[in-house]
Amino acid sequence: MKIEQIYTGCLAQGAYYIVSNGEAAIIDPLREVDDYIKQAEKDGATIKYIFETHFHADFVSGHVTLAEKTGANIVYGPNANPAFDCIVADDNQVFTIGNVTVTALHTPGHTMESTTYLLKDENGKDHCIFSGDTLFLGDVGRPDLAQKAADMTQEQLAGTLFDSLRNKIMPLSDDVIVYPGHGAGSACGKNMMKETVDTLGNQKSMNYALRADMTKEEFIKEVTDGLAPPPAYFPLNVALNKQGYESIDTVISKGSAALTPEEFEAAANETDAIILDVRTQAEFVKGFVPQSIFIGLNGGFAPWVGALIKDIKQPILLVADETKVKEAIIRLSRVGFDNTIGYLKGGFEAWKAEGREIDVIRSISADDFANEVTENKQTIVDVRKDGEYLSEHVEGAYHASLEFLNDHLASLPKEENFYVHCAGGYRSVIASSILKARGFHNLTDVAGGFDAIKKTELKKTDYVCPTTL
Repeated sequence: MKIEQIYTGCLAQGAYYIVSNGEAAIIDPLREVDDYIKQAEKDGATIKYIFETHFHADFVSGHVTLAEKTGANIVYGPNANPAFDCIVADDNQVFTIGNVTVTALHTPGHTMESTTYLLKDENGKDHCIFSGDTLFLGDVGRPDLAQKAADMTQEQLAGTLFDSLRNKIMPLSDDVIVYPGHGAGSACGKNMMKETVDTLGNQKSMNYALRADMTKEEFIKEVTDGLAPPPAYFPLNVALNKQGYESIDTVISKGSAALTPEEFEAAANETDAIILDVRTQAEFVKGFVPQSIFIGLNGGFAPWVGALIKDIKQPILLVADETKVKEAIIRLSRVGFDNTIGYLKGGFEAWKAEGREIDVIRSISADDFANEVTENKQTIVDVRKDGEYLSEHVEGAYHASLEFLNDHLASLPKEENFYVHCAGGYRSVIASSILKARGFHNLTDVAGGFDAIKKTELKKTDYVCPTTL
């Protein structure tokens, strides 16, 4: 038996590959599936099952494509009702993979079809659970994402999750390994650990949601407290996961159309496409195609695309290093953005070489920022998340969390100079590109963000540990 965790940092998502005696299974596969197929071929194994822990909201799974390419059976837990052929497992139904078994434990609460898969080894001993979004390390899945579909309040879902954890997972042995669906950085939970594997015993001892003396009422209160609104693309991804989607090969082929600057400009005008520049922030601020939105591949690319571009059917034109075009198309498709219609052949340099109009963003160091602000008392816009801002910020800074930036446009000075910063410099350039596209041209980005600003003499609020907020 071999178990491999395939972790994708951008999505903070864990997929899993299991192989035993010539048979394999994949749990919660990513959209691009060829690597799973190649691994099974290398191991001389046939992919027999594709286990889905639930209908994912934060990414599009590769289950449909993988089943088409391999003939493997897709397995969901009770209450699932997808539009494609699959096995809807009964609670406690057992599946054999070589010399090991996988038992479907129905654990509703995050969603009503949520299922944890218990793997027993060759000797029939409980070895590990693949807990999906039911149990994370340090947290549990948020109970508000399935609210409309299940016609239940988040409090009712939280109560259901409490029962699932107490009746199905906590009775398992402490030495059972926990393989969660997500880690720190995912929007599917609140306070996940950076680790991606742990024992159930350790989780019982330190995970607030698994306290032995916790009442259901306490659980509901703590799990539902402080939930931020889910990103707008979440229900759209659920629909794709339930109904099916276009082949990733087709998406890549369509998105890989190389367009000359003239063709690129014409396509932008004819289709109302968003021009998405995925280079580094350092490259972007020095020059970009006017009206471009920056979301760099070197940061939390896919989640920020999902948070900021509301419609997954939105046509997208890419500006990228040509070696990164395929990667960008794949990572967009992971969160359901399948309508990439081409990229700028030769990249931004080709656009500039033709003498076409370009735009830039003024970007300065934290030291220069401190000097300028002290002299001019200009507006400072902090685009970090609520908890980051409340923990510590520059005195007098205006807070406009990036994911809700559009809600603050009326409050920002269009005719006056102002500064934009985040924590490290990635999000502030995203924000600056959005503001530029909205007609705010008198802005300055602070390179290095608050991490660099903290080292200056600018007055900051007293630090408050984020865990106490």
